[in-house]
Amino acid sequence: APRGRAPATPAAPTSPASTPLGPVDTQAKQAILVDADTGAILLDKNADERMHPSSMSKLMTAYVVFDMLKQGRLRLDQTLTVSERAWRMQGSKMFVELGSQISVNDLLHGVIVQSGNDACIVLAEGISGSEQQFAELLNEYGKKIGLTNSNFRNSTGWPDPEHLMTCHDLATLARRIINDFPEYYNLYSVRSFQWHGISQENRNPLLGRVPGADGLKTGHTEDGGYGLTSSVKRGDRRLILVVNGMGSMRARGEESERLMEWGFREFENVVLFRASDTVEEAPVYLGDRATVPLVGGKDLVMTLPRQWRRNLTVKLRYEGPIPAPIAKGQEVGSLDVSGQGVPPMTMPLYAGADVSKLGVLSRIPAVIGRWISG
Repeated sequence: APRGRAPATPAAPTSPASTPLGPVDTQAKQAILVDADTGAILLDKNADERMHPSSMSKLMTAYVVFDMLKQGRLRLDQTLTVSERAWRMQGSKMFVELGSQISVNDLLHGVIVQSGNDACIVLAEGISGSEQQFAELLNEYGKKIGLTNSNFRNSTGWPDPEHLMTCHDLATLARRIINDFPEYYNLYSVRSFQWHGISQENRNPLLGRVPGADGLKTGHTEDGGYGLTSSVKRGDRRLILVVNGMGSMRARGEESERLMEWGFREFENVVLFRASDTVEEAPVYLGDRATVPLVGGKDLVMTLPRQWRRNLTVKLRYEGPIPAPIAKGQEVGSLDVSGQGVPPMTMPLYAGADVSKLGVLSRIPAVIGRWISG
């Protein structure tokens, strides 16, 4: 080969991510940015493309352990035995000792803070007898919590052509961990953990660097590149970001920080109305009251681009007058919300009170009145 510098490999052209504000460039091969409260997707790049999630799939292992703890089927102080298979496991390690007994609490720290593949296997074997059986359990749980495009073959994210997830599913999983297990979620912000005399730092590059960052999990394999599932909470808002396919640890940290800051800067959560607010008084036909309040049943909060609140359109839909009897909580209409840069959303509206049907004698004037006016 001739001497001299090899020609630089041209960077592969990448398509930008789609957002309500238009295209946004990102180095990530796959990415999604979600508002944890409203579920609004603020940025999407190949978010439903199956990919190698590497150690980010340890979030699923932790989810199952948290659920077992909540059900009382495991205890934090319960100890599990380290098998030869767990002890021999390569990759990132907690450095468990063969034949030793380790508490579930320490193993969780090993999985979450140190990304220990060995710790995952100890938990998997302790819960299901074998890692293969545990992978089946992960798939069962995945279906139950709304992961639509994931397939688990192990507890660690170790490379396997059939061990696949999507950014969308990872964001769903992160949201479920945060909402379902607030009592255990704080483990994700533990900065370092020592085991077997070896102290290891949490690999999440946003902890301590981005205000409000408090989780979740990094990942890296040759096939998948560098990935991060992260979450940041500021005030009442929490964003969840998943990126994968990055070229380096540094790019992973810087890109995650940039996209998080963009999400907080460009969008806000707006309360359109509270759960107890009456959206409209709808007329009632042949009822013991003339109108029934229409309520949403929950706060209607939307994530909107900051400049575009004024472009919002809200349409109320119901078939009126609504015939009595009407039960409180009965679905009687809907609210359609749309606007530039806002994904259209339909929210059911419910009767805010019981309305009885009029007695026969009371109904006569109402019926006659309808004939005359009709």
